[in-house]
Amino acid sequence: MTYAHIRTAACSLAIATALVSTNAMAEGVPAGTLIENTATASYTDGSGTQTVDSNTVTVKVDELLDVAIASQDAGAVAVSGGSVVLTFEITNTGNGPEAYDLTADPSVTGNDFDMTIDGIAVDTNGNGVYDPGVDAILGASEATPEILADGTLTVFILATPPAGVTDGQTSEINLLAEAVTGTGTPGTTFAGQGVDGSDAVVGTTGADDETNGALIASLASLALVKAAAIADPFGGSEAVPGAVITYTLTATVAGSGSISDLRVTDIIPTGTTYEAGTLALDAASLTDADDADAGKAGASGIDVLIGSAAAGSNYTITFNVKID
Repeated sequence: MTYAHIRTAACSLAIATALVSTNAMAEGVPAGTLIENTATASYTDGSGTQTVDSNTVTVKVDELLDVAIASQDAGAVAVSGGSVVLTFEITNTGNGPEAYDLTADPSVTGNDFDMTIDGIAVDTNGNGVYDPGVDAILGASEATPEILADGTLTVFILATPPAGVTDGQTSEINLLAEAVTGTGTPGTTFAGQGVDGSDAVVGTTGADDETNGALIASLASLALVKAAAIADPFGGSEAVPGAVITYTLTATVAGSGSISDLRVTDIIPTGTTYEAGTLALDAASLTDADDADAGKAGASGIDVLIGSAAAGSNYTITFNVKID
């Protein structure tokens, strides 16, 4: 094998557990396979039937260089001020083991802001989640470990947002994977650089592929605090049967921008009974019925839909229960 198929990084054995291979080869017969064939001719002469074998022709299957890359994030990854992780899967769609050079480009046309790339990590333990200190970070100009034909490797882009990002802004990072052996137009041949000295031939993908991972600034955050005040039947504050507990829920939106679909729910505690008509939002009474106002309440609990909420806003919900 050539250098393109040899990796001596210290983490190679651990990373190998993250490489997945199936029986089906994406590009057919594995590279390096010997296809051998011998023809036979028969004839009859005065001595009877005779056979003659031809010489054996041996063809070594060349290595096709192909790759596919896809984002593994369900949607845009939230940027909330700290570092973020984008997840990608690289599939070797060729017919031989191959390593890939990875390039992360944060300057994608249309970005509202450009991230700073902190590194690219390999999913060393194969769990699909970035684990700091466990997953190996590729060094400068270091390729991935070899990926078996039709195998996959999960990688992570680690990035940090710049100062001044505002809520709702969007950005993308492009990840490019290129076969270490070489890239080019389909059919480009790298003589003797494939498996077991076969030629390496660029496949239909050009031996490279790229895709974008999406980000969205989500700088608003929510804090919810619950308090209780007790009024007993004797004018005190003891939690005795018949005492009334007034619960106060305070929702505070911090950061910048806004959040949407804010809903606060609470379950009526066992051993108590909700006092009808006591539900309120910011001191304004809400009906218990499921109607046009923001709240509803009953024996099982309360439900208040606030909706969109801007950073810096506060909402106070109160309701009463009686200790049985």
